[in-house]
Amino acid sequence: MSAQSAWPPPPDHPPSPPGGGPLPRRRGRRTAVVVLAVLLAGSLGVGTYLWLTTTRWQEHSAAWESEARGYADRVASLDAELDATDAELVAAREQLATATARISDLANEKAQLGDENVASQQYLDYQRRVSEAAGVVTTALGDCVDAQSQLITYLGDRGSYDADDVERFASDVETLCRQASKANDQLQKELEQ
Repeated sequence: MSAQSAWPPPPDHPPSPPGGGPLPRRRGRRTAVVVLAVLLAGSLGVGTYLWLTTTRWQEHSAAWESEARGYADRVASLDAELDATDAELVAAREQLATATARISDLANEKAQLGDENVASQQYLDYQRRVSEAAGVVTTALGDCVDAQSQLITYLGDRGSYDADDVERFASDVETLCRQASKANDQLQKELEQ
């Protein structure tokens, strides 16, 4: 046997198919190359798509992260403002409570002063009534005493005066002294109040 006809054929030379020549091998290679080219193009397309999608996602994620940081900063700022406002509100409530208590105290003081003023006014009215009544009593008693002194003088010298006039004067003195007694009773009633 010759070296070319040895069986099995070497691996780089597969046996030729019956009825044809080297054409089917080229077709298989071409098909394989085309399939590999399509797969390579598809892989490149998918890779490019995934790379673009990843890049866009990273940009989108960075934008969201930046926006989230901005919101976090804003929330922190608002929390600080809220804490400051709460502190001011607490201080304002304390001031309001203090002011309300002071207003109540002033109202009570004013009411007490008003009560004292009313009491003072009532006392002054009482003193005025007592003074007026005492003045009336003093005047009436003075008139009564003066009239009684005059009556004693008339009675001591009856012969010099008309008896009817002396009798009439005695009646007037008695009326005057009764009025003084009534004025004194009125004064006593005022003093009891």
